[in-house]
Amino acid sequence: MTTTSAPRTSARVRVQRFGTFLSGMIMPNIAAFIAWGFITAFFIPTGWTPNATLEALVGPMIVYLLPLLIANTAGRMVYGTRGGVVASIATMGVIVGTTIPMFLGAMIVGPLAAWLMKKVDNLWAGKIRAGFEMLVDNFSAGILGFGLALGAFFGIAPVVTVLSDALGAGAKFLTETGLLPLASLVIEPGKVLFLNNAINQGVLTPLGIQEAADTGKSILFLLEANPGPGLGLLLAFTFFGVGIARATAPGAIIIHFLGGIHEIYFPYVLMKPLLIVAMIAGGMTGITTNLIFESGLRAPASPGSIFAILIQTASDSYVGVILSVILSAAASFLVAAVILRASRKRDLEALESGADGFTNAVSQNATLKGGESRVGDLLGTTSTATKISTVVFACDAGMGSSAMGATVLRKMLKDAGVEGVTVTNKAITNLDETADLVITHQDLTARAQSQAPHAEHVSVENFMNSPQYGMVVEHIKAQQS
Repeated sequence: MTTTSAPRTSARVRVQRFGTFLSGMIMPNIAAFIAWGFITAFFIPTGWTPNATLEALVGPMIVYLLPLLIANTAGRMVYGTRGGVVASIATMGVIVGTTIPMFLGAMIVGPLAAWLMKKVDNLWAGKIRAGFEMLVDNFSAGILGFGLALGAFFGIAPVVTVLSDALGAGAKFLTETGLLPLASLVIEPGKVLFLNNAINQGVLTPLGIQEAADTGKSILFLLEANPGPGLGLLLAFTFFGVGIARATAPGAIIIHFLGGIHEIYFPYVLMKPLLIVAMIAGGMTGITTNLIFESGLRAPASPGSIFAILIQTASDSYVGVILSVILSAAASFLVAAVILRASRKRDLEALESGADGFTNAVSQNATLKGGESRVGDLLGTTSTATKISTVVFACDAGMGSSAMGATVLRKMLKDAGVEGVTVTNKAITNLDETADLVITHQDLTARAQSQAPHAEHVSVENFMNSPQYGMVVEHIKAQQS
């Protein structure tokens, strides 16, 4: 298993944690954004079925409901239910203190309010006389919420308004000047480093919602979610790849393009980093196409499935959106094909020697000696002698690639006749002491280890078809025999 230096790993972990925190405020509330998108699509004057009465739902949802959901989620992430309540109270200050949707304000005030509530509670933790706990808890939260709401109204709302306007103006400038495709220089490398949710839900979705509220659609929803670049890359591997990478690419296409789990193609880029050029080319092509046709989505498409994209496409944008997917796929395919063809001979030699990124794990010793060998001994991971009864697949958001990996291993265990083992999936930030074995992509293992140091950890390069799964199954069988 490839290792990196501590400073580099530490920096990556910190960035990933911050990105996860940003996206964590939005991801659990995506259903609400989609519901708002449907209400907008149906009932606004330019919608599918205009209705002046039901149109009244649009404004309150974007002004109050969505920011408060974000604030409550952020507060709960920091300090549980108590943090969520105070975060919601404080966020009302920025909502009422401005005339624009306060998504950015909710993402700032929500976690800050919860953190302050946590600090206030710590001041008199264990010092309250018996029988007065509820009185102190309720009044302290109420008084703090009161103060924070006033502070947010007078102090934070004006600042966030200026910041939000500046970000919106920047996005508008890039769009009007045709420079928006340059965003792919940041977005595409960020995605394959598993910052896709942070980029999309943490940055682009809040900005896109504000633009969609004004114009009925936003191109920003498509900057990261467009499945075209990933489709082109996987098609190139299907025709010009070698070894397991080529064999698994067709299945990965279905999961990526139809299922919307973009994480499936990240390992294909990471095994040959030069392919990021293909992804940037595809991303730029898609954005340029949408700029030319002035196309966009009414609401976020999550996950980034072609079905979700088409459902959220504005009524005047189908041609542009469909072409952006096709042309971006073509661009990434052509560039990736050139790169793969140029290195094909070298890749075949590496495959024969067992050094290929997707197949080197196969050459590791997969033989278990009775019940004594441990997963850590076989795969070079941290290990304990704990009998494995709970396996957790963990990824950034806990919804996409980890769910897919859990499904694959669950079936393998069932086919092997293994019983009594629970296989689940969750976000890395939600890992706890219940997991005996944690399986993550190798670029996320460091974070998982710090979150659940008590568990055994296995790193994989490909959630869909990893040689390590077979080793895990055999190891668990050996433990139960």
